Amino acid sequence: MIRRDLFLRIANWCMRFRHRRGYGVHSPSDFFLITFVVYEDMPYYPFLSLHYLREDLEYLPHYREKTDKFLFRLANYWQPASMLEIGTGSGLQARYLAEAKRAPLLTLDDGQAKPEVAKFLSGCKNVAYEGGNILRLLDEALAGREYPELVHIGHTPYYKEAFERLLPQVTERTCMIIGSPYATREKKQWWKRVIADPRTGVTFDLYDVGLVFFDKKRVKEHRIVNFF
Repeated sequence: MIRRDLFLRIANWCMRFRHRRGYGVHSPSDFFLITFVVYEDMPYYPFLSLHYLREDLEYLPHYREKTDKFLFRLANYWQPASMLEIGTGSGLQARYLAEAKRAPLLTLDDGQAKPEVAKFLSGCKNVAYEGGNILRLLDEALAGREYPELVHIGHTPYYKEAFERLLPQVTERTCMIIGSPYATREKKQWWKRVIADPRTGVTFDLYDVGLVFFDKKRVKEHRIVNFF
């Protein structure tokens, strides 16, 4: 399985070679995001401590460490007033987001809340962790709280339903992170529809995650980024 994943990454790196380092991107804001957020390699202060905590939770759904570091930099760059995650998985992604920006973050997990994840996330006082029927929890969150400016649709099979529930309330300040858009053939096809959807704006494809923005003053474009 590891060998197959490595082969796929090498193949995709080759196919995306000309999309590295922002080559061919003329939008100043998009070029900045790619070169100074995606490709930045500064060793931020929480990275070392979070690195040593990873192995205790890696049996639960998670991304590779490089992707988590990118989520940290994205939250630090976007400076959201509040954040929402649908599909907690190991809790690592919520922790990286929360360490970057000390704004309220609500993370929703499908099924009963996991004690080990709750303990891990208790290290960030701005994180609220809830488990249960994830779509019901999402409906309650959207009805009872200010709409989040940074949303991570993470480790959940209900990514399509969550996306449709979130869309009516997005603003030009909304940044949506789509986790593992190539995880299955069905999700890959859905991700293509999200990119083409007239309700979405500029989109970025980093393979591990996709980014969706909703600023309608901008021309709708899709950016492929070589992030391997």
